[in-house]
Amino acid sequence: MAVTDAQNPLLGETTCGSLLQKLQEIWDEVGESDEERDKMLLQLEQDCLDVYKRKVEQAAKSRAQLLQALSDAKLELSSLLSALGEKSFAGIPDKTSGTIKEQLAAIAPALEQLWKQKEERIKEFSDVQSQIQKICGEIAGTLNLSDQAGTPAVDEADLSLKRLDEYHGQLQELQKEKSERLHKVLEFVSTVHDLCAVLGMDFFSTVTEVHPSLNDSTSVQSKSISNDTLSRLAKTVLALKEDKKQRLHKLQELATQLIDLWNLMDTPVEERSLFDHVTCNISASVDEVTVPGALALDLIEQAEVEVERLDQLKASRMKEIAFKKQTELEDIFAHAHIEIDPEAAREKIMALIDSGDVEPAELLADMDNQIANAKDEALSRKDILDKVEKWMSACEEESWLEDYNRDENRYNASRGAHLNLKRAEKARILVNKIPALVETLVTKTRAWEEERGIPFTYDGVPLLAMLEEYAMLRHEREEEKRKMRDQKKFHEQQNTEQEAIFGSRPSPARPAGTKKVVGPRANGGGGANGTPSRRLSLNAHQNGSRSTTKDGKRDNTRPVAPVNYVAISKEDAASHVSGSDPVPASP
Repeated sequence: MAVTDAQNPLLGETTCGSLLQKLQEIWDEVGESDEERDKMLLQLEQDCLDVYKRKVEQAAKSRAQLLQALSDAKLELSSLLSALGEKSFAGIPDKTSGTIKEQLAAIAPALEQLWKQKEERIKEFSDVQSQIQKICGEIAGTLNLSDQAGTPAVDEADLSLKRLDEYHGQLQELQKEKSERLHKVLEFVSTVHDLCAVLGMDFFSTVTEVHPSLNDSTSVQSKSISNDTLSRLAKTVLALKEDKKQRLHKLQELATQLIDLWNLMDTPVEERSLFDHVTCNISASVDEVTVPGALALDLIEQAEVEVERLDQLKASRMKEIAFKKQTELEDIFAHAHIEIDPEAAREKIMALIDSGDVEPAELLADMDNQIANAKDEALSRKDILDKVEKWMSACEEESWLEDYNRDENRYNASRGAHLNLKRAEKARILVNKIPALVETLVTKTRAWEEERGIPFTYDGVPLLAMLEEYAMLRHEREEEKRKMRDQKKFHEQQNTEQEAIFGSRPSPARPAGTKKVVGPRANGGGGANGTPSRRLSLNAHQNGSRSTTKDGKRDNTRPVAPVNYVAISKEDAASHVSGSDPVPASP
């Protein structure tokens, strides 16, 4: 220790020896005893020893602190490596020798670098965890899109890259789920938009009722994707689809009623065209209706008003409509050759309408049922009636063929003779089919009657009775032809004998003609050559029914048929019997 004596500038550097010498000089001058001197020297030695002790203790304490700092630095280095998931670090010194301060100075840069790396890793963890927390909040619906999520707590004990990759993987899955949910939300919103357009509803108010973020003014990424939003969107779509289905069903019912009423009242095309937007979807499926406003409530109300108006108009024109349906019913029966009493039916309709005991709709529905039943009945008779028509045509050809065969000038080279010859050839082929045709008719008619338990009538006459009578008369005709052939042979034999005795004589007069069996006819007149008209009726004049033409239309001007529909005519001369005469048919 060096102490500078300011009062003695001549004194050089002060040392312990010089001070001790100075002290002895002072003692000498003072005259201190040796005992006091020894005592004071012992005190000085003790004070010096105490100073040294304090210095040593301070140095030891400083060394201990440095060793603890070195130990803490090594422990912190190990902790950082563990937290970062690093087994080693390139900046750590390999040597463990040297002073404590040298070792601390060597490890400090590595610690600083690892701390920096830790801070960066913590930021990365915080970012990825924040994104995960935000997406989870969006999915759960607990996070408002306008709010910022709180900073998530980062586990600093595990900041390894493996853990960070796990968070990144979780984030990717959540982002994928968010993308899928967003896609579903956009699909639902698009469906809601299309349905609202068809139904004529306000899209914005409808979709914002589900969630305010679904408005078009918000960005795509800002739309809610929560489970609640998806569920409410799905329910909204189902409700709109059900509403669309019900409205379409209602509109189709109204369109059907409109068309029925138009058809009943013969509404002009111009008036019908005003409701083309209603009737155009009468047979469309729910998915096919996509035109905006096609199922709007005002459109349905407009159709309802029109149906109500036409219903009121229909009530005032009920008689006209009912008679129109009655005429349709009579035409069906006329085509099917079913006898009815049209006058009584019309009187009954008039009485029902005038009495007001029946609703107009019920009356028309009943007449529609009658028309449907009449169509079914006509359809069941069609096959038999077609064969009856063929039979009638064949009978007419048979009658013409007999007249043709009795004509002695049929082979003359007159005008049109070749046409008659061709017709005769076809007529013989057709006549030969009559027995089989009659037999088929009988079989089908009996089967029809057994199935329904009622007789099959043709214009009020039982068809089986007509066929049986036709067969019987045909048989009589064949018998008469056979007798006339025998009579002719007898006369020819007598003529031959007389010629042998008396010479040639003029040929005798022609014998009486045979019966001509013809088919059913409409009146008893027939043509000039005896060809009957086509009508099958034994009692038409008794029931007062109107006659029908070949195409089923009414003909009030034609005379009523006689009781016997088969005309038998005999001629004085024997008819020419063709070799192709048909065999009589059994009923």
